[in-house]
Formats: sequence, C-alpha cells, structure tokens
Amino acid sequence: MPSTFFGLTIAGSALNTFQAALNTTANNISNVNTKGYSRQEAVRIAAEALRTNQRYGTVGSGVVTTEIIQKRDFYYDVKYWENNAKTGMYDSKLYYMQQIEEYLLNDDNQKGFATILDEMFGALDTLRETPEELDARKSFISKSESFANFFQSMYTGFLKMQEDCNQEIATQVDQINGIAQKIALLNKQINVIELQGSNANELRDQRALLVDELSDLVDVEVKETKVTNTSHPEIYTGGTNYLLKINGQTLVDSFEYNTLTYVARDKKVNQSDAEGLYDIYWTKDNIPFNASGKNCTGRLKGLFDTRDGNNNQAFSGTVKSIVPGADGDIVTIMNPSITDINKMNMPDDGIITLNNKDYRYSGFTYDAETKTYQFQLKYTLSVEERESLNNRKANIGEDIDAMGIPYYQAQANEFLREFAKQLNQIQQSGVDLNGVAGGAFFVAGNKADGSEYNFADYDATGNMSTFKNDYYKLTAANIKVADELKDPNRMVTLTDKDLPDGVANQNLVEQMQKLKSEIKMFRGGGADSFLKCLITDNSVDTQKSETFLKNYSNISNTIEQKRMSISAVDEDEEGLDIVKFQNAYNLASRMIQTMSEIYNRLILETGV
Repeated sequence: MPSTFFGLTIAGSALNTFQAALNTTANNISNVNTKGYSRQEAVRIAAEALRTNQRYGTVGSGVVTTEIIQKRDFYYDVKYWENNAKTGMYDSKLYYMQQIEEYLLNDDNQKGFATILDEMFGALDTLRETPEELDARKSFISKSESFANFFQSMYTGFLKMQEDCNQEIATQVDQINGIAQKIALLNKQINVIELQGSNANELRDQRALLVDELSDLVDVEVKETKVTNTSHPEIYTGGTNYLLKINGQTLVDSFEYNTLTYVARDKKVNQSDAEGLYDIYWTKDNIPFNASGKNCTGRLKGLFDTRDGNNNQAFSGTVKSIVPGADGDIVTIMNPSITDINKMNMPDDGIITLNNKDYRYSGFTYDAETKTYQFQLKYTLSVEERESLNNRKANIGEDIDAMGIPYYQAQANEFLREFAKQLNQIQQSGVDLNGVAGGAFFVAGNKADGSEYNFADYDATGNMSTFKNDYYKLTAANIKVADELKDPNRMVTLTDKDLPDGVANQNLVEQMQKLKSEIKMFRGGGADSFLKCLITDNSVDTQKSETFLKNYSNISNTIEQKRMSISAVDEDEEGLDIVKFQNAYNLASRMIQTMSEIYNRLILETGV
C-alpha cells in the first residue's frame, strides 16, 4: 500500500514538473528574436501508477517531465533547403546579368554601341561626299578608333566581372569548408550530450542554421539515423549518425568532414578568359567537384554559369588520326562542332581532352576545305596510346548551358572578326591616294611588343598577295585601327580604274556604308544587328532569372511561414503558458499546504 505521506510526493512531482515547464517557457521568451531558435516544449506524462493491495488495485503517483523537445518538422527543413539553393542560384545569376546589361545600354546617360556605330557611319556619310578630303578621312578613322576602344572597354569590363565571379567562388569554397568543420564539431557535441539521455536542442538549432546557410551556396542532402545496440537493434543508444551531402557527394559524415580546394588553371579554356580561373577539387582525393553540373543548384552554380557559361558551344569532334611530329604528336580532329573561323573561341595554347584524358597542345590549324583541325601536342604518345584514341571523342572545355561571360565575349569576337574582314576586304580591293595597294583597316594589336597582325601575306616586293583566313586571332581585347592609317592618305577610297582621273570617288565608300545594315554578317543582319541580338539574349536571361527568383522567393516565404508556424516562438502563446503553468504551480503548492495541515492534524491530534 502507498505511504501515508504519498500525497506530498504526488504534489511535489507537480511542483517539479511545472517548474520545468515555466523554465522552458522562460527560455522560449528569452530567445524570441534569436535567429534559428526552435521553440521548446517540456513533455509531461503521468507517473507510473503504484500497485496497492487495495480493492482499486493501483494508485496514481503524480506527473513527470520526460524530456524537453524541439518543435521542428524535418519535412519543411528539407523543402526549405531544396528551394533555398534555387533561390541563391537565380539571385546570383540575376546580379551578374544586370551587370552585363550595363555594358549593352545605350541611352542619354551612357554612350553605347549604337551611338558609336551611328557616329562612325555618320562620318562615313561625310566621307562619301568628299572622299579625297583629309579631314573627312581623319574623322572616320577617329570614329573607328572609338569603335575599337568601345569593344576593348567591354572586354575589360567582362574580364573584371569574370575575375569577380572567380574570387567569389573562392570565398564560397572557404565558407563551405568552415561550415563543414563547424557541423562536424556540433555532431560530436550533440552525441556526447544525447548519449547521456538529454536532448541537445540548442546545438541542433545551431547545426540546422548552418545547413540553412550552406543550402544557399549548394544543394544539400541530410540524413540522420539513430545508433542502436548491435546486439539488440531495438535498443536506441541515444547517439545518431549524421550524413550531409552536397551535390550528391559527402561533405560531413558524423564527426568527420571533407574539404574543397580551389586550384588556379594554368591554361585557359576559352580564348578570352581571365588568367588563373579556379577549378574546384575535393582536397582528400583530388577529385573534381562539378559545381556547374546540369542537376546542381545553389549560388555556387550560378557563379560558375556566369563565369564559364558558353551556351553549349564548346569545341568537340572525333579523333581522325594521330601522327608523330617534330615537336610532338599531331592530332587531326574531324566532324568538329565549330566550322566557322569567326566562331572559334579556343585558346592558341591550351588543353584538349581526348577520350576523357587531358593533353596539352601548343597550337592548332584549321582546314576549311576538309573541315578538320590539327592540334600540335607538346609530347609524343606511344603507339598503343595513338591507336586507342582513334575515333574517340575530343573536346576543349565542356558544354555549359548558360549564356555567361565567355558566351558574350565569343559573340563580340565573332561580330568583330566578320566586320573587320568585310571592311578589310573592301580596303584591300583598292589603292590609297598615293596609288599604293590598300592594307588592313582593323588589325589585331600585340600590347606586349606593339606589333600588329594584319591578316595579310606579302610577296617578295612587299605587296600584299593573298588574304589570310585566320581571323580568330582578332578579339575584342586586341582590335585596333592599323597604325599606318595615322596617315589619312593611306585610307582606301579608290579602285584601280579611278587612278587615271586622279580624283577619288565614292564607290568603295558606298560599299563600306552597306556594312551597317545591308551586308549580312551577324546572325543574318548587318553591323547594327549586333547590339539588338545581345540585348535580346541578355533580356531573356535577365527576365528568366527575375521570374524564377521571384517564384522561388515566394515559395521560400511560404515554406518559411510553415516552418515558423511550428518552430517559432509566439509571444502570445508563451504568455498564456505562463499563466497556465503558474496556476498549476500554485495549485500544487496549495496541495502541499493542504497535505501538510492534514498530516499535522494526523500526527499531533490523533497520536496515542
């Protein structure tokens, strides 16, 4: 049978239980504005009944607090992490798309491509009326220099943007490593506490907050499993195994964590890339971390798409043959993905991947008739290796389905090459005011030594004989007006048949005027179509990023509201709990007082 003083024990259990409930409420109120905090709740159950030898059999023994739990739903955490990665990706893309848009603007506040092109062809209209006047020639040459300077400025801006992306990638890799280390440490602390039978709620909140931050950078996958007794699987030890993956690869496994490292490329992937762009690897095994994969999301993915995006226009082909050469093997590539000289965007000195293995090359040539490339490797392969590579896939870089900085650089290069080629051919078809054969108007400048590449061959007497088909050497970075045109007499407006008259005419000038809108050179349009096409590309990407960012932000808000409805501390609800637990505590105290009076009467007044 229960003790005579059992009532005090029961009332005392209520005091202890509601004291714990009030303490938990106080903790919730203290953390009402703490980021990442989840509301806690003291779980109460009826104490185990006491068996008696009385007719009623058992008697209640009060109440006990079994644990203090978090009010958190893992389902909404997962949904939040998945959506947060997409939000971060499109936020990053939108930021850089808007920066690219700045280089394409042409309004009253910013003098852009359209204005410069109009001024250039406006000077050409004046030249048409007086083709022999030096001032008119100087004006056109000056406006042409402004045209070249615009593209050099655009190239520099894009290059700076690419370098900014690259640096941000490095910063985010460091951030991922830091989060991984903190989560592994928290896992250990959580297990130490929970193996002793308690719940490490605050530490779990800290860990979940770190995963929230990580999910903005990369897509995450979390799995937590209970550690059971090996001999008795149904017995829970209190510990847990915590597995965190990013992009499908393990970052944290309980107390252990992996790190990423960024390594600067020693060779460019695209012709107009900045030097030293980073590739990411797993530090432990030196395995590439493919943050730009099609199924990846997160801010890091957005940065890689912006920095490396080529709109799926990377070079690829099939190995036709490999033969020994004087300085290394020569690889012939057939069925190339790029057959237009103006669209070539691979570097002169780079890395070609043959059958998924990288090889260094020091140069290449292109045969337009057979549509084959020949790459000069920097070393000699074995006979077996040559044979094994025949008919295998070859590629330089990889297709990235995004219109990033390399895409816009390549589009500018493509336009400039065709425009310079068309203008140079017109200049080459006539003679200057001195009767000397015309040369190239736009050339590729070498800033290192001041030399110029003018795309022309010369015969033994110094006269130009053939026009070379290798305009891929000209880019937005090096385009310039030929130095010889500092003398306006060297500009060509005459054809050979004009020489007997000794007076310039406008025939060649009229041909140059057609380059603005009548001669097809860029996506089926004239020179004035260049800006329209790029603005369209940028507008589509910007609008897409804005739309998706808005949609995913709205979804994030909805999910966050669901999470907060479960996890957040509600001040009104906590206020009601204070009153409720206070009343229960007061009642338990009153019960102890009542029982004390009863026992006092029992002991003092009924004793024998």
